Amino acid sequence: MTAAVFGISGLSLTADEKAFFRDSDPAGYIIFGRNIDSKAQLRALTDELRAVHGRDDLAILIDQEGGRVARMQGPLWPKFPAGEVFDRLYDIAPATAIEAARLNAQAIAVTLNEVGITVDCHPLLDVRQPDADNVIGDRALGSEPMRVAALGRAILDGLQRGGVVGVVKHLPGHGRTSVDTHKALPTVTASDEELQLDLAPFQTLNKAPMGMTGHLLFTAWDAETPSTLSKTVIQDIIRDRIGFDGLLFTDDLDMEALSGTVPERAERAQIAGCDIALNCWARMDDMTGIAERLAPMSDKTQQRLDRAMATIADTKDGDSADELAGLLARRDELIAATA
Repeated sequence: MTAAVFGISGLSLTADEKAFFRDSDPAGYIIFGRNIDSKAQLRALTDELRAVHGRDDLAILIDQEGGRVARMQGPLWPKFPAGEVFDRLYDIAPATAIEAARLNAQAIAVTLNEVGITVDCHPLLDVRQPDADNVIGDRALGSEPMRVAALGRAILDGLQRGGVVGVVKHLPGHGRTSVDTHKALPTVTASDEELQLDLAPFQTLNKAPMGMTGHLLFTAWDAETPSTLSKTVIQDIIRDRIGFDGLLFTDDLDMEALSGTVPERAERAQIAGCDIALNCWARMDDMTGIAERLAPMSDKTQQRLDRAMATIADTKDGDSADELAGLLARRDELIAATA
C-alpha cells in the first residue's frame, strides 16, 4: 500500500485514475467540492473507490468542519456552524456547549456516512490567538486549552457515534500562524514555554485515532525546517512530548508553505516520521511521483491505519433523514436555550 491519500479530479474516476489507483493502492482518498454533484453521485464515487481496492473500511476523507470549511454544501446538506459558535456557548453554559458540539458532530457524521465518507478532518485543536492570521479564526474552538480539548473531545465522540473517524489538527498547533499556509510559510517565534499552551489540547486528546500536521516553522524547536518535514518536531514534539501515537497525516503538500516538488515534500515528510502524505489536487504527475518516491508503508503505519478505522462505530440501518433531523433539533434547542 502506498502511504498517501490522493485527490480525485472529477465526479467519477477516469480510466487513468482507476488504473493508477489500482496499481499504487493508496491508503485513501480525499473529497472536495469538485467531486460533488448530488448525493447519489457522491455515493457512487465512494463505492467506486471501495470497489477498486475491495476494502469496505477504505479511508475516504473530507474537510467538513462547518462554517467556511465545508465541502458538502446546501441545499443538499444542512449548514453546520463554525467552531466559534460552540466557543461562545461555552462562555454561558459549558456542559450545554459540549453536548451541542457532540450532537452537531454526530449530525455531520450522519451526512458523511450516508454518502460513504469515513473520515472527517475535524476537529481543530488549534488554540486561537488574537493577533494570528484569520486562516484559523472562527474555525477554532477557543483560546483556552481546556475548553478546546473539551469541545474537541465531544466532536470526536459525536463523529464516532455517527460512524466516522475524526482527525485532530493541526499538530503541534496552528493558532499562532502569521500567514495563511496555503500562500506562505509562517514563522512562529514563541518560546518553548509559551508553546505549551498550543500543545495542551493535543496532549489531552493524544489518544485520538488520527491527526494532521500544520506547515509552520517553530524556531524554538527547529529553526530551519517546517514542522511537517521536521524529524525534531514529528518525533520529539508530536510523538514524544504530546504522546500522539495515532495515524499522522501531513497537511496538504501542495501548499506554498513548503518548498521543493510535491513528491520531494512527500518523501521528506515520510522520512521525518509522518505516516501518510496528503496530496489533494489530483495531478497525475504529482501522484505518480509520490508513489515512486515513498517507501512502502511500514508495519507501524499499517497498524495505526487499521486501528483508526476500527474505531468507527457500527451504524444501524434506518432512516438517516429522521436521525439527522432529530440531532439537529436537539442541537438547536440547546443553542436557543442559552441565547
